[in-house]
Amino acid sequence: MAGWGFAYPFVLLLLLLVPVIFFYRTKHAKRLYMKMRVPEIPGNVSFFSAKSLLLPIANGLRYLALAFIIVAAARPQSSEAFKKTITEGIDIVLSIDISPSMLYEDFRPNRLEVAKKVAQEFVMGRPNDRIGLVVFSKESFTQCPLTTDHRILQTLIESVQSGVVEIGTAIGMGLATSVNRLVESKAKSKVIILMTDGVNNSGSTDPLAAMELAKAKNIRVYTIGIGSLKNEVNFEIEEIDESLLKQIADATGGQYFRANNANKLREIYAEIDQLEKTKIKGQNTTKKEDHYFIWVGMSILFLLSELLIRNLYLRTTI
Repeated sequence: MAGWGFAYPFVLLLLLLVPVIFFYRTKHAKRLYMKMRVPEIPGNVSFFSAKSLLLPIANGLRYLALAFIIVAAARPQSSEAFKKTITEGIDIVLSIDISPSMLYEDFRPNRLEVAKKVAQEFVMGRPNDRIGLVVFSKESFTQCPLTTDHRILQTLIESVQSGVVEIGTAIGMGLATSVNRLVESKAKSKVIILMTDGVNNSGSTDPLAAMELAKAKNIRVYTIGIGSLKNEVNFEIEEIDESLLKQIADATGGQYFRANNANKLREIYAEIDQLEKTKIKGQNTTKKEDHYFIWVGMSILFLLSELLIRNLYLRTTI
């Protein structure tokens, strides 16, 4: 909402002096002219005096200049009130298992493609957060560091493939690499979403050691076990180390989830999205802009006009 006002409104009281000065000088001028004898003009001749017209104009310009300079000194301002939005983003690392088992087709077309698709949807819904991507199999590496350029991140998620590193599942290394991406983060909230469909059977880093590092750095870890494969005799094969994933989540203040189909995986990401809401605060702010220079400019214009009239036409300092 826009409005107008003055930084120093009390200065406007000086405007009361303008009529006082006007009446004083008018009375003084009358006394002066009464002492001057004007010769009689023979006959009934009327004439037009340019001086009689220009003198009041010159005087009026002087008083206008004085009034405008007083208004300028009061510092007229326009103000606009608006609400400033302050966003406290969250730094998030997506840590995704890309071992060959992620190509199983219990998810259509396979676990990895569904995981990529849901991760992209998650990224699209969090425009204010920095998000990075770590992938792991027998080893782990950073596919994308923390970034707010989510278009690049989406492209890099799409490019993720299984088989780019040796076969294995190094949960400990995947978690440790993700933690390292967040160590230098200045964000108040730091989160890792770790997804795997297996057990830790590779890598040089113990998952529990990586868990302790995450805990020490105040990083919450949400773990997701993905997959539900059934064989010909309808016996469900469980290859996920749920005990380990639960331990990691509990120790770091996160949660463990199990996704046995694509819809469930989307629900899990939606729940994490609600649990880790970006904080957006509104702060009322008023923006003020000075306009005194307009009044100063007009005052100068009036004074120059007065001086021009007096020096070119009246040739008087009264």
